[in-house]
Amino acid sequence: MTLSDPIADMLTRIRNAAMARLDFVTVPSSKIKIAVLKILKEEGFVRDYEVLRGAGQRSIKVYLAYAEKKKSLVTNLERVSKPGLRVYVGKTEIPRVYGGMGVAILSTPAGIMTGEQAHRKGLGGEILCYVW
Repeated sequence: MTLSDPIADMLTRIRNAAMARLDFVTVPSSKIKIAVLKILKEEGFVRDYEVLRGAGQRSIKVYLAYAEKKKSLVTNLERVSKPGLRVYVGKTEIPRVYGGMGVAILSTPAGIMTGEQAHRKGLGGEILCYVW
């Protein structure tokens, strides 16, 4: 089955697994998903991830991060730029997410990075998602 928006599918799987308080979730693999997960790990929203190589399609096992009493560190994941409506911002228009407590993930000419990193480098790009 092909997906029209694989990034939204990954974010939904992570959101649903966090609400169900699962330890991990498995998603189909791609380079852009690995780049987004790397940022989520650096920012502390997921504990870790590993790329599983098996017969057939590769997949990624995402280990979710929780605070005390299994309270998820991911409050919400919101897909911004969609296949039907792309959202681009210039270097001066990068939004702050949840008053600086969240992260905007952008696709820039220099690769996938957070809004803060893109602002420091003076780059704009496509806003993939917000995480807080």
